[in-house]
Amino acid sequence: MPLIEPGKKAPSFTLQDQRGQTHRLVDYAGRSLIVYFYPKDNTPGCTQESCDFQSNLAALTRQKAAVLGVSILDEKSKAKFADKHGLTFPLLADADHVMAEQYGVWQQKMRYGRSYMGIVRTTYLIGPDGKVIQRWDKVKVDGHADIVGAAIP
Repeated sequence: MPLIEPGKKAPSFTLQDQRGQTHRLVDYAGRSLIVYFYPKDNTPGCTQESCDFQSNLAALTRQKAAVLGVSILDEKSKAKFADKHGLTFPLLADADHVMAEQYGVWQQKMRYGRSYMGIVRTTYLIGPDGKVIQRWDKVKVDGHADIVGAAIP
């Protein structure tokens, strides 16, 4: 599926986090929601991105925004990742990459001349009405959490 364009309704989802709690898009109605897709738990870029969102979490919460990280590894992997790095916001386990496909971030990638399918680092800012406000593609991790926070209406 293609990436979701700003102004379009965000696809609904139902996934569990690192603690086994279920999260759905409708649970966040009436507030801004940051959904960042990252390739894999405990890799350098994904760790930095997640820790940066954690560092900004108090400010984001004051802006009435919630943060969800999403990748394809299971809840157990997410729990280890969250505990190791002190991440207190939900990390959603999309093991079957259903949500990644709905949001258009499950794409063909190339590494060392090998082609494979995986998550392309992408962030969505979803408004209180459930529509995409902004999307960041092929995210560069450094300073990204600050940029997303500044875009919250």
